[in-house]
Amino acid sequence: MKFIVRVLRVGESRTHIDHGKSTLADRLLEATDTTETISTTASGGGNKANQRVLDKLAVEKSRGITVKAQTASMFYTHPVSKITYLLNLIDTPGHVDFSYEVSRSLSACQGTLLLVDACQGVQAQTVANFFLAFSENLAIVPVLNKIDLPASDPQKVLRQLETAFDIDSSANVLQVSAKTGLGVPALLERVISDIPPPQSPVSKTEPFKALLFDTWYDSYVGVVCLVAVHSGQIRKGDRITSHHTKLSYDVISLGIMHPEQTATPSLSAGQVGFLHLGMKTTRDANIGDTFYAATTSPPPTPFPGFKPAKSMVFAGAYPIDASEFPKMQDAIDRLTLNDASVSVARESSTALGQGFRLGFLGTLHMDVFRQRLEEEHDSTVINTAPSASYQVAYKDERKVQGMEWNENFGRNVKIIRNPADFPEPDELGNVEAFYEPIVVGTLITPVEYVGGLMELCGTHRGEQLEYTTIDENRVLLKYKLPMSEILTDFYDTLKSRTQGYATFDYEESGYARSDLVKVNLLLNGHRVDALATIVHRAAAERVAKTWVKRLKGVVERQLVEIVIQGQVDGKIVSRESVSALRKDVTAKLYGGDVTRKMKLLEKQKAGKKRMKAVAGGIQLPQEAFLSLINGVEDSGDSSGGKKKK
Repeated sequence: MKFIVRVLRVGESRTHIDHGKSTLADRLLEATDTTETISTTASGGGNKANQRVLDKLAVEKSRGITVKAQTASMFYTHPVSKITYLLNLIDTPGHVDFSYEVSRSLSACQGTLLLVDACQGVQAQTVANFFLAFSENLAIVPVLNKIDLPASDPQKVLRQLETAFDIDSSANVLQVSAKTGLGVPALLERVISDIPPPQSPVSKTEPFKALLFDTWYDSYVGVVCLVAVHSGQIRKGDRITSHHTKLSYDVISLGIMHPEQTATPSLSAGQVGFLHLGMKTTRDANIGDTFYAATTSPPPTPFPGFKPAKSMVFAGAYPIDASEFPKMQDAIDRLTLNDASVSVARESSTALGQGFRLGFLGTLHMDVFRQRLEEEHDSTVINTAPSASYQVAYKDERKVQGMEWNENFGRNVKIIRNPADFPEPDELGNVEAFYEPIVVGTLITPVEYVGGLMELCGTHRGEQLEYTTIDENRVLLKYKLPMSEILTDFYDTLKSRTQGYATFDYEESGYARSDLVKVNLLLNGHRVDALATIVHRAAAERVAKTWVKRLKGVVERQLVEIVIQGQVDGKIVSRESVSALRKDVTAKLYGGDVTRKMKLLEKQKAGKKRMKAVAGGIQLPQEAFLSLINGVEDSGDSSGGKKKK
């Protein structure tokens, strides 16, 4: 088959989930006969079997969001010219925590569909993704989705596009319904006319060269490499070399995602496809690597690769049982192969033993990673409360180990990614200054909620930078905020105060000097390093009291009394206790079948497996750590237990 190649990406429209990107991808796959349209509903809802086809992970199906960029090759025959085109579609996540998936996918694209909800209009993530695509010089095709809904207002949204992005509202902005398929044929024609082909006329005759932009592990074939072919052609049996590792491989099999792995005789310049190279270790695959024909001499200039993801949130990950550590390590290795934005470093805790300090792009990213470890690799872990990455400047650097040069400060600093590494009270005299990470947050909200959001940002130590009116009903706010203030409940509170209408996006903005302290939790007088956190001094006592109450609410009564204390700067500022109890789960039974008693004992045994012994043998459930992740603001529950959701 002869065809011409185009590469496009369905771009994010907003931070909200379920706003049409994956649904539009389903309609594009159907319109190009990549997936079969079996039946339609009376309202034209599309094939019931083709809902979120490219959301392949269990976590995506259970949460209803896209967390992993997925690609699919589609063959499209133009209705007028009758020319067949190969379209490489990449469906990307919409949440800011998975922005690395977006930026990485841009390297394999020539154009983007900027999808905007015709009901909700321009959102914070729309702004971020427009300028990301604009900075990469991609062709941008604006598309209004959900025009079939009674609440849609295309004219208002067109005016917003003109105000926010200087997109001429009189231009032919496409209007579609991803649900019914309305406007999808016209969208495909626009892709052909507006998005340029990826390869030059001579690139097919040049030696093979490709960019590795995604990988995952398959238990049968090992590491699967997803590449964008820049030049030349590759076939089964060809030998290629990795620029990063200098290792060479014979191509075992190759093909395109259609949308599942479909074998083809070859891959040519401009195509996106998979390679099976026989890699058996995850360390051999490096996202952003350059593959080239082994016979090429001298080796070609490599691609610049991807800018490493900068972790914004750090948390400890420990196995429930110490004997499960090798299994957890293997699971993390395989999962980070598929999610290169996670940073990994080994660490040990006096309370939890051997584990890892993992870096994420946000708290949702952290929670999704934990869920994938459990569902995809059967590895149950304990996650400690999230923390930002802080920096400490010392008066006498000779007394401190592990200092690193900071170009912005022009001096050495110590980076604190784990609250356990925070200076002890007797070391504070040598501390010159603490620095915390700062972000610039963009909020877009209906006018009636502006006051509440300004108050919210103010209570989270925010500094207003910008106030822009988008239209008569919507406002754009920009605030400078400490990263630590948005780690836990900021986003949930924002949603509750605006009834879900406001959207939030952020980008890093360096470090600022701050008065920081560590809050420790003690169980029967023993400090538990895994339950410590770093906060601003003004909030320290409130956080200590809230965390002590929350911990009391989830710690089960045990054979000894448990005293829970909150400590700041070596001083106890809060205290709760859990009275002792011997629980006999079979006491309520009388006579009858002994299997009933056995079932209760087995249930209790299974629960104990999810408990972790800390501080003198006190058993903590997994929920004890998760309850602290929920946030530091008091939910109003006098028992201090987990927030009800």
